[in-house]
Amino acid sequence: MRMLLAAFAATTILAGAAQAASIYPLDRATILAGSPFDFKVELSKQVKPEDVKITVNGQDYKTVLGGEAKFVELEKGKDDKALGSALILRGLKIAAPGTYKVEVAAGDEKKAVTWDVYGTNAQPKAKNVIFFLGDGLSVAHRTAARIMSKGMTEGKANGRLNMDDLDHMAFIGTSATDSVTTDSANTMSAYMTGHKGAINSLGVYADRTLDTLDDPRVETFGEALRRQTSKSIGVVTTSELQDATPAAVVSHTRRRDDKAEITGMLLDVKPDVILGGGSAYFLPQATAGSKRKDDKDYVKMFQDAGYKLATDKTELAAAAGANDSKILGLFHTGNMDTTLDREFLKKGTVGKFPAQPGLVEMTKVALDKLSKNPEGFFLMVEAANIDKMTHPLDGERAAIDTIEFDKAVGLAKEFAASNPDTLIVVTGDHTHGITVVGTIDDTIEGTEMREKVAGRSFTNYVDANNDGYPDSVDVSKRLALFVSNYPDHYETFRPKLDNPYTPAIQNEKKDYVANEAYKDVPGAVFVPGNLPKSAATGAHTVDDVVLQSTGPGSEGFKGYMEQSDVYRVLADAFALGAKQTN
Repeated sequence: MRMLLAAFAATTILAGAAQAASIYPLDRATILAGSPFDFKVELSKQVKPEDVKITVNGQDYKTVLGGEAKFVELEKGKDDKALGSALILRGLKIAAPGTYKVEVAAGDEKKAVTWDVYGTNAQPKAKNVIFFLGDGLSVAHRTAARIMSKGMTEGKANGRLNMDDLDHMAFIGTSATDSVTTDSANTMSAYMTGHKGAINSLGVYADRTLDTLDDPRVETFGEALRRQTSKSIGVVTTSELQDATPAAVVSHTRRRDDKAEITGMLLDVKPDVILGGGSAYFLPQATAGSKRKDDKDYVKMFQDAGYKLATDKTELAAAAGANDSKILGLFHTGNMDTTLDREFLKKGTVGKFPAQPGLVEMTKVALDKLSKNPEGFFLMVEAANIDKMTHPLDGERAAIDTIEFDKAVGLAKEFAASNPDTLIVVTGDHTHGITVVGTIDDTIEGTEMREKVAGRSFTNYVDANNDGYPDSVDVSKRLALFVSNYPDHYETFRPKLDNPYTPAIQNEKKDYVANEAYKDVPGAVFVPGNLPKSAATGAHTVDDVVLQSTGPGSEGFKGYMEQSDVYRVLADAFALGAKQTN
């Protein structure tokens, strides 16, 4: 009997509709003093404005929050269903730190929440912040990357990853406001806003209305930097630039798939360096490869705003040399290829996009460009394919991308050695159920591949050219990387050298079944899934992620923290509670 895992269910629904008598921000919200946010009350019944009483610390809300909320007599949902009355106040600010108790009463309906409004240092601790996000980065990814990159002798690693020696550490809770399991959108949004959100949401509290773009907003880190500082901003990713992680730096929507709109939000904030995939949402609908449904040409709009466009390695190098311009790098219509495919196997879509830069190249360009600002910078760097390859159970590709991610961390450490006023943060947004079981040892006698999964063996990866990557992932003694949740599939016990793994495909009933392309691989074993038949891949897990950090402000990371707490440390490092511009 199949296990109906909440992990899968949570990742397949939209950000959940709010329950009756809801107040946003939610109870126990932490809010940066002076940071704009939207305040909303949703009632379960239709009432008159005079029937609603809202107080903050015992006073009428207008006295404390300023302004008067817009009253909506009746909000409607799907199929024109009546939901109840609502009040919303946009863009309010609370200047004074402290505890704020908000109480709402409307007839027999009552609700109360408490907010913690906090300030920051008057002076910044750090001039620069480099925030590294390994999407889905789990402990097993780090372990696999270390063994494959550095090797192991007599039980001890032959070298360390760059991230291993960052001197402050915390465990980070990743759950959403509507589920114990989570998604890349609300997790990165919590890092970048200081507010936890519902699954699929970015920079908003997900409300009950159908419009995905009208939900109560909270300020993003990118917006806060523009409001309070003159620092430069960089966004670097191997995913589409509209994907959850990069989008969270600037965006407001409860539906992460609003990618056409997210492109516009990038232009609103105008990060100084923007590098990744996703050109399909920059191009007008008449252009081949476009995924837009309008005639907006965001490539031209960005160019008109002073951006130098780069579409491959050569153009990126040229754009990096342009002194005054911002850089927009669009290296793929969708997500960029994995390191294993791009640099070694030449598979995936590398034939169509043969000159994609890697994460290390993009990080170097971003650091060189952003560091020219004497006021400092914030750089977000995402290794997206760690997640995108762990979902389809492709452990080798995920591990090789983790090695590349760690090399980018090494660049940041080199930069910080010469610029000690730099805070480096390395973490994941959520985990996967991936683990290193041991090795798969082809030297073990036997006809069945599963008999070769060994607990007492070492790997024999070789790095003859000392580039930090194994010369081959398909060695005779290789890591056994398995995932705890999965659809029906054929386990081949071998790296997928032809193309990224597709474990399951849809049948005529729209169920996902094991991909027969792997059925006749020697030694392949059919594995019945433990996820619903609607699952094409493995799902996220609830385990804490590990955060490591070094530099000024890193002492704020310790013990167990919620993702929303991380924002507070970042805000304090940059003193975002204090105006730093004229």
